[in-house]
Amino acid sequence: MLAELRALLVRGTRWRPGKVAHLASRRAADLFVECLEAEGVRYVFGIPGEETLDLNEALEDSSVEFVPVRHEQGGGYMADVYGRLTGRAGVCLGTLGPGALNLTTPIGDAYLDRAPLVAITGQGGTERLHKESHQYVDIVQVMHPITKWNARATDPVIIPEVVRKAFKVAETEKPGATHIELPEDVMAAEVDAEPLPRRRPVQPEPQARELLKAADLVRGAINPVVLAGNGVVRGGAAPALREFSRATGIPVAETFMAKGLLDASDPKALGAVGLQAGDYKLAGFEDADLVLAVGWDLVEHSPKHWNPGRDKNIVCIDSLPAEIDDYFIPEVELVGDIYHTLARLGEECRHVPHSGGSPRLRELALGRHEAAKHDNHFPMQPPRALWEIRQALGREGILVSDVGLHKLWIGRIFPAYEPNTVLIANGLAGMGFGIPAAIAAKLVHPDRKVVTVNGDGGFLMNCQELETAVRLKTPFVTVIWENAQYGSIVWKQDKKFGRHFGTDFTNPDFVKLAESFGMPAWRCESAEDFPRRLGQALAQDLPSLVVLPIDYSLDVALGEELGAETVAT
Repeated sequence: MLAELRALLVRGTRWRPGKVAHLASRRAADLFVECLEAEGVRYVFGIPGEETLDLNEALEDSSVEFVPVRHEQGGGYMADVYGRLTGRAGVCLGTLGPGALNLTTPIGDAYLDRAPLVAITGQGGTERLHKESHQYVDIVQVMHPITKWNARATDPVIIPEVVRKAFKVAETEKPGATHIELPEDVMAAEVDAEPLPRRRPVQPEPQARELLKAADLVRGAINPVVLAGNGVVRGGAAPALREFSRATGIPVAETFMAKGLLDASDPKALGAVGLQAGDYKLAGFEDADLVLAVGWDLVEHSPKHWNPGRDKNIVCIDSLPAEIDDYFIPEVELVGDIYHTLARLGEECRHVPHSGGSPRLRELALGRHEAAKHDNHFPMQPPRALWEIRQALGREGILVSDVGLHKLWIGRIFPAYEPNTVLIANGLAGMGFGIPAAIAAKLVHPDRKVVTVNGDGGFLMNCQELETAVRLKTPFVTVIWENAQYGSIVWKQDKKFGRHFGTDFTNPDFVKLAESFGMPAWRCESAEDFPRRLGQALAQDLPSLVVLPIDYSLDVALGEELGAETVAT
């Protein structure tokens, strides 16, 4: 017996009672979990199923914490945001059929918002995958259009390669979702293999010739502007972008997902663009002769809104070659590590200061934000609510936005000072993002304040994850903007038809609902109530909830000169 245990230790294999006889091999499920450990996985968010029995038992005996959630969509969003905030793939788990299909929305979100995520789903035994079978859906085919790569593990021997590839592809620029399907008979089989070593993805550097060509364009420009996107956040390149703007004088407009790349109080910050075509005019793009698109994705906003005449010189600085679009044809593409590229380009251009762009959009948004602190209207209007949240969070606190009309207000006027402190579901924009995202944010940053703003429509889509939050003891504050309508659709219907329809509903008593989960909760009865209740909530050592009646009569457009809205909520 001692000799057998020594052999296990030499091999680095965990001893399992009743499995000592199989010294040269162990279950494929055990190997799979060892591969997760080799990837540095801390959490797997999901729901166990009959087809994942071996996998879940292997997780129980590992260093990986399995976090049971109340709906697969909630677990998927947690993995999505965990990946977004850490740069390491978040992992979610569902069983076959309905469990796997419930993961498709957060997987699609991670795919479009470039968040590294590895989804794992169970499947029936391989002997029944060629025919009609109970709960069988070809999940590999389902996942194909919303993942960077996905595969079925058909043989235990390939598990180390499959896991390593899933993580490498998910985390390599541009990151996104990958998927592994695990048939139950494959997971129960014996195998003799080891995890593959983890290697950090390698980023190329742009050629010197292209860099000098870009520098010539920058030096020759009269009114250049930077359009900064999500890729700058992912690359940890905010310091390089700030130094580039300081050294060259070129101002920076940010997408909704890039809020905080420049301090909102920086005079070179042009504000957040992406709600209306007029955003770009007010930010000075109409007069710009050069646009430096830095870490910017077409999914963040179509280029036809800032280059309608197709007449802008464009320098694309990104981790991959530019996507093809009739309105986005760069003169130069600097492909590689964004941080190093900005640093090198800044060195070439620092002696030619510029003064392009316009402060009008930034002044309009910040002006409306600041003026709101004196607004005692109740039900509260969005700017005052956001002003109070901004005061309560401080510079490092995290605001998570669910999807709805409140998201447009957050994107439009909420000032951010650091990257990844305003989390928005942008590309797929699925409702129900807020609460699971806040749980993940608190797991990654336990010492930061976290607030999630939800409409009363989106809140009920994943409110069951409040139980998960209470169980995990992740103390964040859920703020519900209550108006008993799908507000963004009301806004758009009123603009298009002069009336709205099919948008009204009734709500439960949100305070009692939260208390039934074991959480403290409050309803605001006046404008003065909100900052007081928010302060109480943030002081708790467990999740809490604040219900805030909201008045959406103030138009988020903030003026006709900004033009019609151009993005979905």
